[in-house]
Amino acid sequence: MDISAGQIFVSEVAGTGMLLLLGAGVVANAILAKTKGNGGGGGGAWLLINVGWGFAVMSGVFVSATSGAHINPAVTFGLLAAGTAFTVAEIIAYLGGQMVGAFLGASIAYLAYKDHFDATDDPGLKLAVFSTGPEIRNPVMNMITEAIGTFVLVFVILSFGRSPNELGPVAVAFLVLGIGASLGGPTGYAINPARDLGPRIAHAVLPIKGKGDSDWGYAWVPVVGPIVGGVIAGLVDQGFAGYIPIP
Repeated sequence: MDISAGQIFVSEVAGTGMLLLLGAGVVANAILAKTKGNGGGGGGAWLLINVGWGFAVMSGVFVSATSGAHINPAVTFGLLAAGTAFTVAEIIAYLGGQMVGAFLGASIAYLAYKDHFDATDDPGLKLAVFSTGPEIRNPVMNMITEAIGTFVLVFVILSFGRSPNELGPVAVAFLVLGIGASLGGPTGYAINPARDLGPRIAHAVLPIKGKGDSDWGYAWVPVVGPIVGGVIAGLVDQGFAGYIPIP
């Protein structure tokens, strides 16, 4: 890679920060009290959240283009499994930048919606702005769901390199929208360890009125599941690419 580990870190902080600012922001708009986006009904809110996260990912990819726009540890591990060579310093820069960016982006989203956090009584809704949670709590199945969703994300992203298209980050936005609409129902589709863990830490340390606990008992699921899914996607891509010539 032609850029330094420091440049990777800054790029990933900026991209992942933008991802979480807009992603947490759309959830806050959809579910917190007295917002312009609140009150559209469960289905309407879910659609708004899916679309918002898609555009959040697109924005993060544009911002972090310098570093290759991983903005997700599962993508970094998936690329490693697919045979991309990174130095230890580069891996640390990617993962560290993603975690710091996710924490900062979620914290800024909280600042933008502070009055609405204060006006919301349900602590579960406040946590939902920051982190994911299952509709039916079954950690093993929840992890499998996250692994499947992340496999789709990473495998399709890797497949973009074999497809003659010029959509770039827009294609990733539609991919995330599709994953949310199709596979997001059981767990809220973290499909990104930093996206869940960084904001969960922010929820734990920020002075949020009436926030309740941060549900650390579930926190491993949206970390382990996406990493497993990303690694499997990288390994499958290695074998798949050998049979599919690049156009």
